Amino acid sequence: MSDPEEADQPGSTLLTGGAVVTVDDQDTVHDPGWVLVNGSVIADVGAGEPPHLARRNAETVIDTSGSVVMPGMVNGHTHLFQTLFRGLADDKSLLDWLRDCIWPAAGEIDAEAARAAATLGLIENLRSGSSTVIDHQYVHADPDIDDAICQVAADLGIRFELARGWADRNYHPPLTESVETVLERVEPLRQTWHGSCDGRITIGLAPLIPWGCSDEAMVATTTAVRSWGGHIHTHCAETEIEVSMNLKERGSRHVVWLDSLGVLGPDVQLAHSVWLDETEIQLIAERGASVVHCPVSNMYLASGIAPIRALLDHGVNVALATDGAGSNNRQDMFETCKTTALLQKVGQRDAMALQPEEVLAMACRGGAKLLNRSDDLGAIQPSWRADLVVVDLASPFVAPVHRLPSALVYCATPRDVVHVLVDGRFIIRDRELTTANESAVLADAVAAAKKVFDRAGMPTPGSTTYPAG
Repeated sequence: MSDPEEADQPGSTLLTGGAVVTVDDQDTVHDPGWVLVNGSVIADVGAGEPPHLARRNAETVIDTSGSVVMPGMVNGHTHLFQTLFRGLADDKSLLDWLRDCIWPAAGEIDAEAARAAATLGLIENLRSGSSTVIDHQYVHADPDIDDAICQVAADLGIRFELARGWADRNYHPPLTESVETVLERVEPLRQTWHGSCDGRITIGLAPLIPWGCSDEAMVATTTAVRSWGGHIHTHCAETEIEVSMNLKERGSRHVVWLDSLGVLGPDVQLAHSVWLDETEIQLIAERGASVVHCPVSNMYLASGIAPIRALLDHGVNVALATDGAGSNNRQDMFETCKTTALLQKVGQRDAMALQPEEVLAMACRGGAKLLNRSDDLGAIQPSWRADLVVVDLASPFVAPVHRLPSALVYCATPRDVVHVLVDGRFIIRDRELTTANESAVLADAVAAAKKVFDRAGMPTPGSTTYPAG
């Protein structure tokens, strides 16, 4: 394991000449503008030309003319192991998708396959404008998987939370663990990684799904994770049938059930939350929990349309996410932003249902709040962490630009990402990844996918042959 203290320390960088979309409380846009980074934090930001001293003293000056600087987005819910599963689960509902596509192969994933999948998945996130990823990691056939994934995040330089997933009943046996096993295995993981890399990597606990988790295990794991200030991350009300299952067994809907156990609170991240009623929305707001919206996955699996407008109107913190590549096929937060806006418009039959500024706030500020980082992450402000993305506007996919937030939400694509900084360090510079050999990563992932599906006895003709070599 590499020593986080030995990581390259960034110097001072001035980004100037282009526009700056700050995503601050006032939705301030500087066009043109500049951002000065000192070490891992933003030293200053402003409109027009930067101060003479800033330009003179900066170790690196980056001309962002024709581009926009924005905060790095937070992908608030994914499953990185599913990077190996792209395209295998098309045209299925959630429970069929799990039974036919996820379960047979997931139990064959070892630490080496998980490392390959996570590396490729995190690179895709970086190239798609995400500087932070929360991975709901529930595959533990090999006990070394979690460490391997955290090491990948450390080496790549991305901000990362491993939400250590578990199910203790009603689930695929190779993916099921007793609560005693969960707590035993998470402790060394927490000791090694929680708060490591200058706070860039954190560890939480992630009860997988209500029907896969006993009440007793929910209470025990919640107590444990709160003892170290971690977060609770869970799938919630993703499909109508899952809510019906909980009503039949426990006599309550998902959110009410979580609250009855003392779980619901400001440290809880509720992924999906599609099938909520009014009482549950109010309860989420009262307890200060967050919702993580996965619009592409919800459409892909035909799960439904989450009540995002209602959640926002009740003051609920909403973050955005791609979900895993098994139920999306991509890790593209620009696509997620656009789909978030469009899905609410069509669902509400209201073209004004969501504005681009609100979508960017969810992707950046909402995601930061998931990590309890709402005071130093998700906006471009002095003294905040320098997690930044520079997006090319002089692109056939974007130009001409009439309104910057609109261009970012509705036009920008991963092709347009020029630079990505995390804690002031260039992870992508001039469209080149600086922390890994991307060609080798692709080859590793292709080879890993073939091994996993061969072991699972799941032939996937042609799907593991690209890229060739």
